[in-house]
Amino acid sequence: MQTSPVAQPNHLARASFALIGLFVLAAFYTLHLGRVFFLPIVVAVLLDFLLGPAIRQMKRARIPEPVGAGFMLVVLLVSVGTAGYYLAAPTQEGLSEVPASVRQAETKLRIFRQPMQHLTRTAEQVERVTDVTPGRTPEVTVKGPGIAERLFGTTEAVAAGALEVVVLLYFLLASGERLLQKLARLLPQRQDREHVLAIAREAEASVSRYLLAQTMINIGEGAIVAGAMALIGVPNPLLWGACTALVEYVPYVGATALAIVLALVGLTTFNSPGQAALVPGSFLLIVFLVANFVTPHVLGRNLLLSPLAVFVGLVFWSWIWGVPGTFIAVPLLATFRIVCDRVEPLRAVGQLLKA
Repeated sequence: MQTSPVAQPNHLARASFALIGLFVLAAFYTLHLGRVFFLPIVVAVLLDFLLGPAIRQMKRARIPEPVGAGFMLVVLLVSVGTAGYYLAAPTQEGLSEVPASVRQAETKLRIFRQPMQHLTRTAEQVERVTDVTPGRTPEVTVKGPGIAERLFGTTEAVAAGALEVVVLLYFLLASGERLLQKLARLLPQRQDREHVLAIAREAEASVSRYLLAQTMINIGEGAIVAGAMALIGVPNPLLWGACTALVEYVPYVGATALAIVLALVGLTTFNSPGQAALVPGSFLLIVFLVANFVTPHVLGRNLLLSPLAVFVGLVFWSWIWGVPGTFIAVPLLATFRIVCDRVEPLRAVGQLLKA
């Protein structure tokens, strides 16, 4: 029995679609499985996007790229080290107060917990009455890793990853565009090489502009939050300002998590419900004003992404690479949108990602 000419192309299209689906799933699994290998590389590339324009400006001023790369790395490490030094004491003080704050919050929230505790005790009584097992096997509980280890991994892994990022970033900055041009030469046709170079330059310019603008916005927002917390009378206002600047790299999710933490801080700091509610309320007001008036004006419509796309991207990269993935989800999404805009078959996807 012969296959009709119409059925054969449909069969080939379904087969190619299935192969593409399998390739995508295999790529996702590889990224998830190879997190220790891929994550430092991606972070180094994004930092190269951020610092690359400054290296080129130094090159125009007759400063060699290796020297400029070393200088930028020193500035970056000194800035991070200085911030860590000044925030170490407030962070340690805040962590030492966590047990007492939790007990105080439990006392104030006892009125809300009483109905749930009553239901829990009733369920336990029913379970004891209906349990007719003649002998019970003792349960063995294995203590799992702590919260910090679950989120970021062990100290050794974090230190090794940070060192790998620093070394990779230096080589990327020192090589300039030579590495990109060497990679582009792997393509057989000159037109394809020029197209890839154009996409890479546009992605670098857009991501660099986005990261720089977002960093400035986050620092300003953190300073405002720190001032507001100091005026309200919240302990360690500098710490909460720094937390704001950090979590704003994770849109929606970061601000929501910090608002919950500040609600507990307000509850344990003040006896008045109005003052306690003022702590998360003022934070949410500042975040709302910045997100709706400052960020669109600074970034512009061209760099804004769809809220739905951002949320899906956060969920996806948090599944792939955990908490570090949420911090780089938006820059990766912006880079992917730029690629979609320059590749004809993917332009419809790029339109879906735009705000």
